[in-house]
Amino acid sequence: MGVDLYWLPLGAGGRSVRLNGKVYEAFRARREHRCRCELYHSALEVATDTGVYVIEMAPAWDELATDRGVVGEGAVGSRLLGHLRLFQYEIRCWRDGRIPDVEEAVNSPQRLTDEAPQARRVLDLIATVPTPVWGRDELRTGDMWNSNSVIAWLLVTSGIDPRLAHLPPGGRAPGWNAGLAAARRSRRVTSHGSHCGQPRMQHCAH
Repeated sequence: MGVDLYWLPLGAGGRSVRLNGKVYEAFRARREHRCRCELYHSALEVATDTGVYVIEMAPAWDELATDRGVVGEGAVGSRLLGHLRLFQYEIRCWRDGRIPDVEEAVNSPQRLTDEAPQARRVLDLIATVPTPVWGRDELRTGDMWNSNSVIAWLLVTSGIDPRLAHLPPGGRAPGWNAGLAAARRSRRVTSHGSHCGQPRMQHCAH
């Protein structure tokens, strides 16, 4: 039993998403006067006495399996377009599921805990993850909400120290801080919440 984290290069398996990510990071790096970083998307694999579950946020249209453990949905980019499937995301807790392009994961898997109660708590909390608009800062955290926000939120609220998540050298996880900030505000934050922090990474030089 336990919880493993995977870091996947943004857009793994898809050229357009990867290209858009590089353009976005180039703009942010120039604006923040730093070098460019590799962008990563995170996902969890949770093993309990009831099975192994894959947890991640993903586009609602990218998976054909009907039983994929959808526990939450939200809009992408704009609530006005959220009624269209093309502009919807879903949060999955997929028993015996798969992480797309897991073969491209870097420095993964990373074991975050071997404690069965923490692993079960992750599953208990997944359906309560906030679902603001993807790519926006509706929660006013100073960071946009995305897949990394979901993972960071789950780690903190389940009592797992998010500093155990080690980003690949030179990597960055947009949205991570949004999840941390939202978790701190949540009434479900445990005493471990004081350990909130960014995943460890090699910072880009200015």
